[in-house]
Amino acid sequence: MSLPQYVKMVEVGPRDGLQNEPKPVPTEVKIELIDRLSATGLPVVEATSFVSPKWVPQMADNTAVLTGIRRRPGTCYSVLTPNLKGFESALAAGAGEVAVFGAASESFSQRNINCSIAESLERFAPIMAAARRHGVRVRGYVSCVLGCPYEGGIAPAAVAGVAGRLYDMGCYEISLGDTIGVGTPGKAQAMVEAVAARVPIDKLAAHFHDTYGQALANLYAVLQLGVAVIDSSVAGLGGCPYAKGASGNVASEDVLYLLDGLGIETGVDLPGLIAAGRYISDFLERPSGSKVAGALAGKC
Repeated sequence: MSLPQYVKMVEVGPRDGLQNEPKPVPTEVKIELIDRLSATGLPVVEATSFVSPKWVPQMADNTAVLTGIRRRPGTCYSVLTPNLKGFESALAAGAGEVAVFGAASESFSQRNINCSIAESLERFAPIMAAARRHGVRVRGYVSCVLGCPYEGGIAPAAVAGVAGRLYDMGCYEISLGDTIGVGTPGKAQAMVEAVAARVPIDKLAAHFHDTYGQALANLYAVLQLGVAVIDSSVAGLGGCPYAKGASGNVASEDVLYLLDGLGIETGVDLPGLIAAGRYISDFLERPSGSKVAGALAGKC
């Protein structure tokens, strides 16, 4: 097993991290956060979500956010688009990349997006067709890859099936999400190995939550298999509103500290990332969820 020389960090804090915040986050704060994040050298920042404000009111300012940021050369600004209407709005706002969201659990799919897995994939077909016409890349998310709040364990073969369908539809990269953070290193490796039989390993990303404190261990385990894309959220923002106890994504600062310690290149500046996490944590009036940020408080 060998580790990748370079890992692409995908920052999901502005979208995945803030979408369920009960306190309204002003547009200007979101823009400042994104600008601070891109200034650290992050290659991808997931900026917002083009969903109905009825369902996700925190993302109602999606166009204002995407048109208000300072676009840094070398940073891709991705957005979530669950349907064709959302895709068209994202395209008009200048989205550089869009993402669609499926699940490996039938129960989670029904409760989260009110349709079966098969139906959710069918809904993505018009988005994929429109994206091809406009030359826009589409990323695919698969949730509940290591466990479901309603079904419990999820078979690796089920994850591989959904990931394979998304890849066959044209998603250039598939992000594998441990939505409720129940995974352990052995299970994470088994799941990735199953998916890699359907999707090339260099097209896979790890999106692990830290509910049980296993995220960094799980990331190290899949890095050993060749996964070289990691999703993370600054200050550990976010979680899954459908999963009890799923309090947050793995913190970007902690992931970067791990990668730096392994000698893996990222092009991302740790002090700048810590400062961005401090900025949004101060606004939210709570401590950062990053252990590294806490340990280095006052030093960066």
